[in-house]
Amino acid sequence: MLLSFEELCHAVSGSVVCHFSLYAGFDSVTTDSRTVVPRSLFVPLRGLQQDGHRYIESALQHGACYVFADEAYLNGEENRRAITALCKQYEASCIGVTHTLTALQNAAVAYLEHFPRLLKIGITGSNGKTTTKELIASIFEQEYRVVKNEGNLNSETGLPLSVFHVTEEHEVGIFELGMNRPGEIAELAAVLKPDIAVITNIGTAHIGMLGSKDAIAHEKKQIFSFFNAECAGFIPADDEYAAFLRDVPQGKILAYGAAADGTYELDGLNGAIIRYRNERIRFPIPGMHNVQNAFAAIAVAEYVRLSPQAIKQGLEQVQSLFGRSQIVYGSVTYLLDCYNANPDSMNAGLSFCAHIPVHGHKIYVLASMRELGLASRAAHRAVCKSAFSSDADALFFFGEEICEAAIEEGRSSDKLFFCFDESNAEKLGNTLDSLLKKHDFVFLKGSRGLALEQFEPILQKERL
Repeated sequence: MLLSFEELCHAVSGSVVCHFSLYAGFDSVTTDSRTVVPRSLFVPLRGLQQDGHRYIESALQHGACYVFADEAYLNGEENRRAITALCKQYEASCIGVTHTLTALQNAAVAYLEHFPRLLKIGITGSNGKTTTKELIASIFEQEYRVVKNEGNLNSETGLPLSVFHVTEEHEVGIFELGMNRPGEIAELAAVLKPDIAVITNIGTAHIGMLGSKDAIAHEKKQIFSFFNAECAGFIPADDEYAAFLRDVPQGKILAYGAAADGTYELDGLNGAIIRYRNERIRFPIPGMHNVQNAFAAIAVAEYVRLSPQAIKQGLEQVQSLFGRSQIVYGSVTYLLDCYNANPDSMNAGLSFCAHIPVHGHKIYVLASMRELGLASRAAHRAVCKSAFSSDADALFFFGEEICEAAIEEGRSSDKLFFCFDESNAEKLGNTLDSLLKKHDFVFLKGSRGLALEQFEPILQKERL
């Protein structure tokens, strides 16, 4: 049992609409009626397109024993009567709350309070959050029992759902905190209350939402907002906002970085060699930005006094996640970095590829970047300018925004390039297929919505 009915009502300041459940508490939590299992708490969320209250009956049919309902729904007397009848029919209980999302978060806070010995580590930043989370987790798993949020379940709903996976056996919880709107990092910090928090960088991701890098820095800094004197924060030493991020009322802020001579050696697609405390670490994820993520993980592990051997084993065992610096070898070798994109990560990718020696041609497939707002046109122009100045033998641009910029920037270039909007993915694939030869190298980078992995079957063909 995760929480009892009484604990849940208290945690969410809820009112009992009806109470027919035969169970003292609930064993799992979900916001998706399709994933309900017996003894679940179902939390119906309101979105722009859907209202989760429409799926309460489905959740009850699948075995939910508790459901939330918000004020707006319960203000309708017909709704109140209907949900009471359904709960009676399916032997469940309904708790009325002001907002179901806030109630979910508050329930997660109450649940985490059951684990006072759990070391809670939070990670945020414009780029590299998920990779850094995985690196820290891999190191800590060498000596501790670890729980983490899977994939990038880092949102206002993903994080609270993730913390319900903590159990008595866990010693360390490692959680990524993402952002889709202003104020979200503070909300998530209020749920997690991390003992240790890491900021990977302050970049331009979500600049269309927040308007400036200053605003992004302020938002990311909120991960420290629930610090006490015993907490520790980690920030990149060379970030332009380092001084701003250091200024916190409680806790200590420590800087990390890979600046010292001889501490690492880049090894192209093979990753890097990192030297730490007489250990030679074969770090398998390529790119300087990932080396920086590794040093963030090392700094946290060192602070907690993990052994150099645990750090070495953890870093050497980690593997690239889908769409994040993912290297695939074959007749054509390709680097798939399609999970997200912004100007910083696009330029980092182009810079990395410039140092990769290949036996064939270099072909870059670059897709539009999302969530840039008013900065979008200028950002796409800047990325296209860098692309035309790169060592690519051919460039493919995919998506309306980046194609518009590429056409403008490409007028003065003699580099071979192609532009395709999102409705012409098949044509892009056919053109790419006709161009590829054995030993070529392809770099694919763009925002998740462009789904660049759709071109993998073409890249995986045997070539002469």
